[in-house]
Amino acid sequence: MIGFAIAAPVGPIGILCIRRTMLNGVASGLASGTGAALADCLYGSIAAFSLTAVAAFLQHYAVWLQVLGGIFLIALGLRTIMQKPHKEDEIRHPRKDWHSLKEIAGDFLSTFLLTLTNPATILSFVAIFAGLGLVSEHDRPDYAVSTLMVAGVFTGSLLWWCILSGGIGVFRHKLDRKALRITNLLSGIIIGGFGALVLAHLAAHYI
Repeated sequence: MIGFAIAAPVGPIGILCIRRTMLNGVASGLASGTGAALADCLYGSIAAFSLTAVAAFLQHYAVWLQVLGGIFLIALGLRTIMQKPHKEDEIRHPRKDWHSLKEIAGDFLSTFLLTLTNPATILSFVAIFAGLGLVSEHDRPDYAVSTLMVAGVFTGSLLWWCILSGGIGVFRHKLDRKALRITNLLSGIIIGGFGALVLAHLAAHYI
């Protein structure tokens, strides 16, 4: 439930996953979601196992990580807006797309790294785990319970991405070139907008 709840709010990763599923098929969307789920799992591990040194290191460089994430989102948004679908890109009939291993790895890696640019996620896990009485700042972590928590976070997060990719994949074959162009424009604006908001927030706070 914790992993599902943290993954479910639609942000830039969700929009990216939706767009990739629409254009490239369920395999692309699921690979993107798995990258985000693994990053959530990594941050969940830091919180569950009380790895304070690692958390402190990430928090120390949080601003720079967020700057990189904001710039990446803006660049990705602009690239998406400028991408114009061709006639042969239309998906008018159900078909099974086979993504190459290189493309799947790229989808996975991009969302994994993008999710990692928000180390504040650790604080979310710490707050939730502490609120449920699952972690304590003073006690040594119960490694069996912590392992189960991390596995649960990954499973819940991955479940959300499976539902999202599978749901979008059901009607993706109905998209024509005009619909693909609108998808690119809206996705690019939203993704780039998230990046601009991140940089604007940092500028207002530190400048």
